[in-house]
Amino acid sequence: MTTVLIMTDGMRPDALPLTHTPHLDGLLARSAYTMAGCSVMPSVTLPCHTSIFHSVPPQRHGIVTNTWQPMARPLPGLVDQAHAAGRRCHFYHNWEPLRDLNRPESLEFVYYRRNCYTPDGDNVIAAAAAEMIAAQRPDFAFVYLGTIDVAGHAFGWMSDPYLRQIERVDGAIGALLAVLTPEDTVLLHSDHGGHERTHGTDALEDMTIPWMIAGPTIRAGHVIQAPVSLLDTAPTLARVMAVPVHPHWEGRCVDEVFAA
Repeated sequence: MTTVLIMTDGMRPDALPLTHTPHLDGLLARSAYTMAGCSVMPSVTLPCHTSIFHSVPPQRHGIVTNTWQPMARPLPGLVDQAHAAGRRCHFYHNWEPLRDLNRPESLEFVYYRRNCYTPDGDNVIAAAAAEMIAAQRPDFAFVYLGTIDVAGHAFGWMSDPYLRQIERVDGAIGALLAVLTPEDTVLLHSDHGGHERTHGTDALEDMTIPWMIAGPTIRAGHVIQAPVSLLDTAPTLARVMAVPVHPHWEGRCVDEVFAA
């Protein structure tokens, strides 16, 4: 069984009804999901991802910009916990600062290309991830797709080019989903939203994210009633992979998504 975390950087949930995204729509239909997930402050990519993987807010891990620095009080993240439990983990991404999310030698395979600034960059990342996931069947794979955020900064969130980029990335998501089996679990969400041509504030447009999870143990077509935060991703995926939750993580497993 493979567990995949797909990150669509900067994708606002209210953009999805305005786009033609058959693969996202199909995933949503078989997911437990919310369109009112909550980011962290500052709602900026590296602080958000550090919170996603370490299940603590920026006030705890200390990374508040897109420049990485060592945590003042280090704690293991999801990949570190998974590696310690014997799980094989892969990373695929097109924004280099994400390389610092895990401790050295916790990953079995890493694929990075600096192509989030080209419209088809996510398709290249997704194709590489799909090929390797199908061939090696890792226990966990993180696939980061960064072009939607770049389109937001270049053209404005909710602009027509931004919406068209979501449609382009839907094809990349489809390529990933095509190689997964009914025994696999996939969680897709964003790190933050955006407004005008920026993000990082506590405005709802910046803080609200889609969060959807599907798999053999997950309730299909279920709208999550409880609040969901970025901090909840690591504990939830830890349960999926039967990996110990670190006692210092502050998020909670979204137990509601699991079928009885």
